[in-house]
Order: sequence, then structure tokens, then C-alpha cells
Amino acid sequence: MDFANFLIQLLNSVQYGLLLFMLAAGLTLIFGIMGVVNLAHGSFYMLGAYLAWSLSSRFGSLTLAIVGGAVLAVAFGLLLERLLFRHFYRRDHLDQVLLTFGLIYVFEELRSILWGDDVHGIDIPAALAASLPLTENLSYPVYRLFISGVCIALALGLYVLISRTRLGMKIRAGAFNHDMAEALGINIKRIHAVVFALGVALAAIAGMVAAPISSVYPNMGSQVLIMCFVVVVIGGIGSVRGALIAALLVGAVDTFGKVLLPQLAGMLVYMLMAAVLLWKPEGLFKQ
Repeated sequence: MDFANFLIQLLNSVQYGLLLFMLAAGLTLIFGIMGVVNLAHGSFYMLGAYLAWSLSSRFGSLTLAIVGGAVLAVAFGLLLERLLFRHFYRRDHLDQVLLTFGLIYVFEELRSILWGDDVHGIDIPAALAASLPLTENLSYPVYRLFISGVCIALALGLYVLISRTRLGMKIRAGAFNHDMAEALGINIKRIHAVVFALGVALAAIAGMVAAPISSVYPNMGSQVLIMCFVVVVIGGIGSVRGALIAALLVGAVDTFGKVLLPQLAGMLVYMLMAAVLLWKPEGLFKQ
């Protein structure tokens, strides 16, 4: 592998890893703070992709579709948390698994009713449709760099929110000791609603920005869900920092594995997870 091909695969691995982090960060927040095992998290990724296709077709702009889709995803997250998830915080994890597993089928049927079962494509905006030349024969799409930039910006925003704001202080207090935070006057129900809506929005935005390069198709959320759980387990359940590092590791192993060891590509990520768990059963970082 020459340097140009190595650089392309490295950029692809970073872009894929950052996209996985967007998904895993929402799942980590929801489980680490609220204690909810959400198997329907991949459906929010699918929701984002279909919103991007639907809204961009209506408005003629992917940018407007992403902004509008993010607002709708937050509203949907708040509604879903209030109607369903709020009643399962104190319930056994098995009840949460049954609820969220059932929601996967509900969301798939609603998707079929609203948007049909066809595969759809989304045009990349003209301003991002160019490629950066690396050699005479190789170039790299600008849109993939745009995806990485969006993910990095949101990761920084998430860090600032959790570590540097008053809301983040309340979120961390609620995660550390739910009862004590509530006794000190923090509205835990409101914090849970905000966290859940944020997790839904992160997954939906990941689906929206990825849609032009992955297309929009049924059951697309199920394919990313397993990889998302792998990232959370490797990074350490409840650790956003661990999710970022694990997502980049998984992205590198998956991308370079498909190029260098295609026969073992489907196993390498799970071999990485097994090795990490043998070394540190709690994951790379604790909550």
C-alpha cells in the first residue's frame, strides 16, 4: 500500500469512526445517565436518513434538511421520552429490552407506511461534490471531510455541554447520584428528557449526514446498532471519552481490515472487542 492509498484509508477510518461516535455517544448518554438499554437506537439513525431524503426532496437543500431534521428529532425524542421511556427508568433491564426491541418493529412498520420500501439516494450538495487530488490518479471526496468536520464540531459541542456548562453539571450530578441530585433541587425528569432528546438528535444527525454516501434503505438502523454497542462496550459503558476512542479504533480496524485482510474483515472488530474485554473487562474507561 503506497502513501496515497494509506492516506485515503486513514481518512476513511477517521470519518467512519467519528460517525460511529455520533451514534455511540447518544447510546452512552442514554444508558450511562438514565440506565436505559435502548435497542431502538439504530432506528433513530434510520429516522435521520429518511428525514434527510424527505426534507431535501421538499426544500431542495440538504443543509436545510439537516437543520430541520435535527429540530424534528429533538421534538420526537422529547415526545418519546415523555410517553414511553419515562415509565421504564426504575424498571428491570429486561423490561427495557422488550420495550425497545418492540419499538424497532413499530418504527420499521411506520417507515414502510410513510416512505415505502424502496431504496433512495440523496444528491451531495454542489459545493461539497468536488474531490481533493492526492495523486494524478487518486482523489478524496470533499463530502467525506465535511462529515468528519460535522462530527468533530458536535463532539466538541458535547464536551463543552457536559464539562463546562451548568446543565452539564446537573447531568453529571444526576448520573453520579440520582437521589442526591433530586434532593438538592435538580429536576431529574427534565434532565432525563434533555439527555434522551440529545441522544436521539445525535443518532438522527449521523443518519442525515451519512445518507448521501450510504443511500437510504429499509432496516439500515439494524446494521449500525450492533457496531454501536461494540463501541460502547469497548470504550466503557457510560464513558463518552471511551466511546470516542473506541469508535476511532473500530473505524481503523474495520477499514484497514477490509483492505489488508478481507477474509477476516467480518471478525476483526469482534476480535478487538474480545481482546479489550480480556484485558479490561469494564472497557477502556470507566463511567
